[in-house]
Amino acid sequence: MTQKMKILIGYDGSDCAEAALDDLQRAGLPPVAEALVMSVTEIWLPPPPLSSYEVFERARQVHVPADLKRVYSKGSAATGDAQSLAERAAVRLRANFPGWEMAAAASVGSSSRDLIMTADRWQPDLIVVGSHGRSKLGRLVLGSVSQGVLTHARCSVRVARGRVEEPDTPVRIVVGVDGSPASRAAVGEVKSRVWPLKSEVRVIAVNDPLTPTFVGQFIPPVAKTIEESNRADREWLKKCLESSSQQLRRSELKVVTEIREGDPKRVLVEAAEGWGADCIFVGSIGFGNPFERFVLGSVSAGIAARAHCSVEVVRQRKTNGGSNHERQSKYSSN
Repeated sequence: MTQKMKILIGYDGSDCAEAALDDLQRAGLPPVAEALVMSVTEIWLPPPPLSSYEVFERARQVHVPADLKRVYSKGSAATGDAQSLAERAAVRLRANFPGWEMAAAASVGSSSRDLIMTADRWQPDLIVVGSHGRSKLGRLVLGSVSQGVLTHARCSVRVARGRVEEPDTPVRIVVGVDGSPASRAAVGEVKSRVWPLKSEVRVIAVNDPLTPTFVGQFIPPVAKTIEESNRADREWLKKCLESSSQQLRRSELKVVTEIREGDPKRVLVEAAEGWGADCIFVGSIGFGNPFERFVLGSVSAGIAARAHCSVEVVRQRKTNGGSNHERQSKYSSN
């Protein structure tokens, strides 16, 4: 028996969360799945009575025990409101996905932390969060929750943004590839989904060619070596595109491939926006700790922050490793 896909959905009742629920209808998700909708609220214990000097002094000197906070939160009205929010979202999702097994849960604490902790226990295939990142200078930041989940999750994450679409509009998907195991996983994920008829995929390989320095331009061996390296990279990307295209066409998707030059964070976002894409799929390699992620930066998080559409960052299940001939993904730095 094929194992059901497990989907963890963060929901807080905001417009962004509502848009994320709408987005799931165009995400190619299976008709049979197991979903958990989770709402998280932050609750603080009430302060001690100001008339009680002794209680106040003791409270200043000790931390509130986590167990006491948890017990208090269970009886809080805010916790009940969070549970009601999650159940409301679950009802809405049942209407759109009648074949899903649906559950709702509420938690108290930090939204991103609690979603990650729940994911570690429940082991979902995908976490879905809305995006609150809207700066006056453009989409340069993600909301703290979506950023936290995207950074620390061990599974795939979909930063979902709803779009206003006409009925029967084909789903449009951009996939960033470079031949690495991470990007192949992104292609495989798109292939495994159940897309509506006439859905379209644009597979894009982004080439960032080497450029000789001013002095290097006048040294023939240097210029020739760089030219040969750039030519080899382009040939490699052509092979990657052909392989990805063949795989996706087996799913009866309409596939177009292209090579563009520049920074993947900018190029993929611009391609998706110009085409009116519903989602960008990119691969990601999970590093061992948050410090590694911070130092190396995150191309996939950069795409998620800048994109006007949804972005799904696909994380591979851990294996015994790949071939020594595989190249590091340009899109897999988080």
